[in-house]
Amino acid sequence: MKLTTHLISAPLHTPFITALRTATHADSLLVELSDGSHSGWGEAPQVWKVTGESLAGAQACVEGPIATALNGLGPDDLTEALRRVQNATAGNFGAKAAVDVALHDLAARRLGVSLQAFLGSTVNTVRTDVTLSVGDADALAAAATARVADGFDVLKVKVGTDAAGDVERVRRVRDAIGPGPRLRLDANQGWSRRDAVNAIRALEDCDLELVEQPVAAADLEGMAWVTDRVNTPILADESVYGVRDLVAVIRHGAADMVNVKLAKCGGLGPARTLLELAREHGLGTAVGSMMESHVGIGAAAALVAAYPTSAINDLDAAWWLRDAPVIGGIRYDGSLIHLPFEPGLGVTGLSL
Repeated sequence: MKLTTHLISAPLHTPFITALRTATHADSLLVELSDGSHSGWGEAPQVWKVTGESLAGAQACVEGPIATALNGLGPDDLTEALRRVQNATAGNFGAKAAVDVALHDLAARRLGVSLQAFLGSTVNTVRTDVTLSVGDADALAAAATARVADGFDVLKVKVGTDAAGDVERVRRVRDAIGPGPRLRLDANQGWSRRDAVNAIRALEDCDLELVEQPVAAADLEGMAWVTDRVNTPILADESVYGVRDLVAVIRHGAADMVNVKLAKCGGLGPARTLLELAREHGLGTAVGSMMESHVGIGAAAALVAAYPTSAINDLDAAWWLRDAPVIGGIRYDGSLIHLPFEPGLGVTGLSL
């Protein structure tokens, strides 16, 4: 098998603003894994403020220790290849995820089936929310109205900048869209535990579906303190990368739900483990993404098709791209993501 890496920087049609950063491009490392006849694709997004991984680091990891670990294996050695990828290096979950997905994609292509079918599903559409970037009340209300008109019925509002202002902005959004669409919040670790409780309690009459990562990722005691004092379900995101993190969240009673992301946990294999572990312990589940292209989102959507979650998933990242950096793959239709019927991820090459 031959590994090739491609650096991409895909412009967004609208700036994406959170409590942690402002993005105008989706910067990713695409990994292409070829057996000479077929190519599998995977993606490692660059998200400095969340994973700390850079494109240069991911590229070095893929072309160095991961490529070395795969030496001597053929395209049919999927189980051993996946094990070697996870053991090739500490951390570097984005790089691992890219190669893990590429291995799955290549295996599906060699069998002539879609990735979701390879994972055991006949489902070809999944639903996603859409995110509203951090902004003032007027901008958020206008964006919310526009997204509902675009066909989205689950809106995620980025908060965490200041609790009092967040309350006002979220109320404006609810007033603008009416009672129908679901509303969820993502603080991206931006609140203190007391601000989180005060803000969430003040907004619970707005019929919040959930609040994601209200406090710092390492503050599991603080998140448990928040979870115990509000009625709205709390979703752990940055607090959970792998199994040990999820076990700690469960032991602390820190959250009601967990958000699983391929670039945080290392790929489809680890993601399946996290989803099953969460379900066995009574936690709700969602699959999310970083700012990724159709490759990473396509893999996450295929995972959801085969391993349904308890909440609508957060897979709108590729919708934000002005142009797709690849040929083929998923497509959006309002809140629906249509998965390809073509083999694997349905991606046939680069377009940028």
